[in-house]
Amino acid sequence: MQFSICYGAYPTKDVFYHLEKVKEHKLDGLEFYRWWNLDVVKVEKEINRIGVGFNSICTNYISLVNKSNREEYKSCLLKTIETAKRLGVRSIISQTGDFLPGVPREIQLSTMIETLKQCSSFCEESGIVLEIEPLNSLIDHKNYFLTKSSEAVEVIKNVDSPNIKICFDIYHQQISEGNIINNITEYFNYINHFHFADNPGRTEPGVGELNYSNILTTIKNNNFNGFIGLECKYTKNTDKCIDDFKQKYINKILKEKICII
Repeated sequence: MQFSICYGAYPTKDVFYHLEKVKEHKLDGLEFYRWWNLDVVKVEKEINRIGVGFNSICTNYISLVNKSNREEYKSCLLKTIETAKRLGVRSIISQTGDFLPGVPREIQLSTMIETLKQCSSFCEESGIVLEIEPLNSLIDHKNYFLTKSSEAVEVIKNVDSPNIKICFDIYHQQISEGNIINNITEYFNYINHFHFADNPGRTEPGVGELNYSNILTTIKNNNFNGFIGLECKYTKNTDKCIDDFKQKYINKILKEKICII
């Protein structure tokens, strides 16, 4: 498996500073969100110079559950795919949009599935994975449509493409549904990417209620070879937190013999 930090880990610092920190900490990538705010030509040059790059970016925040937004979503995704190819990015994260009042949930689900089906060929042709991300609607994203991992899996099954998968954000799923280890195990084949943060507070792993030693061991036991991103706030110096995470989790868990939880 590979590890990344997310843009914003070093508040007030630019994207190039973050890339240098990825290299300094011997991690594998940087997650960036709004690529459309970047000078892509300059970023490409700096990635080549520094020797590390982005592991994921987001596509534009356009509703997947509103049929009237379908063509705009597809157009923006195509632009995101072109940027991803240019920067060597292998996964694109998509949010789903908010629940539409007055529209049956089943209709919104079928709209999302159909839009993703129409997008799947773009992803398959490019070799890039599009990840839909369930988020919690209780604290951080009021009225967000997709909150449960089980529903996300049903969407993926209906789209039926190897290039449409899930970004499983453990912080959000702890708030939305709990049962983290069982859900990771049950839905593992549909997950392309994990986000780590503790709860409450979306802080770095190890300061809240989640047992990240057991969670990471579960992911390891399933032979995961994708990215795990630290998408969290830090309760102390960012460099210290990253070093602690590497020591407590990466260096310790990944060197242990596989055990059954």
